[in-house]
Amino acid sequence: MRAAFYATLLTTGLLASGFAAPAFAAPDPSVADVIKALVPTADGLGRGSRPIASPQAASPSAAAAPAAAAPVVAEGSGALDLSVRFNSGQADLTADARHTLDILGQALTSPQLSSARIRIEGHTDTTGTREANLALSWRRSVAAVSYLQERFGIPASRLEAVGRGQDDLLIKTGENVDEPRNRRVHVVNISR
Repeated sequence: MRAAFYATLLTTGLLASGFAAPAFAAPDPSVADVIKALVPTADGLGRGSRPIASPQAASPSAAAAPAAAAPVVAEGSGALDLSVRFNSGQADLTADARHTLDILGQALTSPQLSSARIRIEGHTDTTGTREANLALSWRRSVAAVSYLQERFGIPASRLEAVGRGQDDLLIKTGENVDEPRNRRVHVVNISR
């Protein structure tokens, strides 16, 4: 039980805005956290917000550690990053990835988001070529969308898969750096 808890802390993560946790431990978001982030505010000012990495996360020693991602959950932003982890070079969903997508699926079938259109953006690290990473990120986003459709019955008309490749890294690295935190999914409410 304790090992599973620590494995979850190491492999998935989402941080509340303004809260800095150790880079090695970030819990899965709750369904309520996902709903709060994905339901845009009336003014839409926060929509599409991007993650903010702490200065320590950008340091070479922190970037080398296989730590959990630390995105911002901005209530009403209409977007959030989820650590839907993939093995390097793979688009197959891991057990941890399915667990995180289960939380997202529960949020997307809630009354607050049951009619929302959602874009699932796949991201990679910088290992491999830019072209290969773009194709891989698209396969990852398709895998996440397919899982949500099959497991939660979310219609295809509500979900859009997009690959972003190694552009818009969560943790800035050089070329050919195996950084697990960059292999993630960005979720955006595109209902407007």
